[in-house]
Amino acid sequence: MSARTRRARTGLVVRTVGAVIVAAVIIAPLYWMVVVAFSPRSELLGGTVRFFPRTWTLANLDRVFSSFPVVEWLGNSTAIAVSVAVLTTAVSLLAGYAFAQLRFRGSTVLFFVALATLAVPVQVIMVSLFRIVTGLHLYGTYWAVILPSAASAFGVFLARQFLLGIPRELVEAARIDGAGHVGVFFRIVLPMSRPLIAVLFFMSLLQAWNDFAWPLIALRENRLFTLPIGLLYLQGQFNSDYGATMAFALLDVVPIVVVFLVFQRWFVQGFARSGLR
Repeated sequence: MSARTRRARTGLVVRTVGAVIVAAVIIAPLYWMVVVAFSPRSELLGGTVRFFPRTWTLANLDRVFSSFPVVEWLGNSTAIAVSVAVLTTAVSLLAGYAFAQLRFRGSTVLFFVALATLAVPVQVIMVSLFRIVTGLHLYGTYWAVILPSAASAFGVFLARQFLLGIPRELVEAARIDGAGHVGVFFRIVLPMSRPLIAVLFFMSLLQAWNDFAWPLIALRENRLFTLPIGLLYLQGQFNSDYGATMAFALLDVVPIVVVFLVFQRWFVQGFARSGLR
């Protein structure tokens, strides 16, 4: 066996061991959440929870569903997150195409101004945002959460980086053939941007799904709560009921994990082609 082959095998072993360790670190908290969520309450109160439980129970889930409108909150989270994801994806694609393929005065300055907003914490603009929402009579509605999240500076940046990889000659050829910008966008850009669409959609969905601070302010009625707000409400009602808390948290985590597993191939391709590492 040559020295080069030995180095290659050693590198493979090191990478495999590293991947296993990282996977274990990531999976362990999720597994423990599942264990606590399906462990009997008597074991949780007695402090005898095992890493491999002897008995599994649905009592914690039953207690959550019987005490709180979880299905309604899940529907609220889904409606808001999907709406935000669709709007953010559309806005990011259109703005990214403009910055990547069009030439107009001030485009570079405008792009960097948009990027500069990434340095502004959302807490800084909450008062102004609240005044705008109340002025538009949207306070206490889904739109109070959806519309302020419809544009993402990072999404625009990601779309621009991806669309810069589309050959300008291809766009110019379509323009010569008589296609307008709308035709170029829908006939050429969108079919080539499926990985980007998956990335933008998933990232926007994840952010909207986990958003807590602004929905807590904008949604004043219990029936409009999302799952993160409901989890806080549950903790306030049952401070020592760890099984119910973990069961509720599991309901919040599982949908987004399933979405990621569905989109993971496009997700990786989109990041790779956008030039981000």
